[in-house]
Amino acid sequence: MYKYFKRFLDIVLSAVGLLVLSPILLIIAVAIKMDSKGPVLFKQKRVAKGKEHFQILKFRTMYADVPKDVPTHLLADPESKITKIGRFLRKSSLDELPQIWNILVGEMSIIGPRPALWNQFDLIAERDKYGANDVRPGLTGLAQVMGRDELPIEVKAKYDGEYAQNVTFANDIKIFFKTITSVLGAKGVKEGKQ
Repeated sequence: MYKYFKRFLDIVLSAVGLLVLSPILLIIAVAIKMDSKGPVLFKQKRVAKGKEHFQILKFRTMYADVPKDVPTHLLADPESKITKIGRFLRKSSLDELPQIWNILVGEMSIIGPRPALWNQFDLIAERDKYGANDVRPGLTGLAQVMGRDELPIEVKAKYDGEYAQNVTFANDIKIFFKTITSVLGAKGVKEGKQ
């Protein structure tokens, strides 16, 4: 029953979010264009519910010539690849705001496991063990509020599975408010300058 209400909430909240945040989105877009050459948005192939693929949207925080399908922490000298405005956007998690569109069109949810890169086969396989690939990925999730980038893949997948087995309104509210606390404290972010 909640899964239908959850989708309804995703549609309403993402539509309102896009409307309310449009001035901020515009300011960020202009700042990115002024900071470095390249597109404002960064698209990357990610894993959706049922291991389908979709293009996740983010504000571009790196120089345009950086490889798309490599997690930042695996790049050689990732710090040198992040733009000036990109540092701020990553630390504040504002680079994730374009994913509100992914939520609106049904590729993501507000709460759910963070979508893996298509080539993060180890994470995808671990999530399979716990049924975490069977729910819509989210803007934030249980693994995000429990440690984010600091968690080993096995632990991250367990948290994602724990969420997948217990998708409730109460859990979603709890994760939502814990996310606000985590973002304000920039907890669990490993890449880029802190």
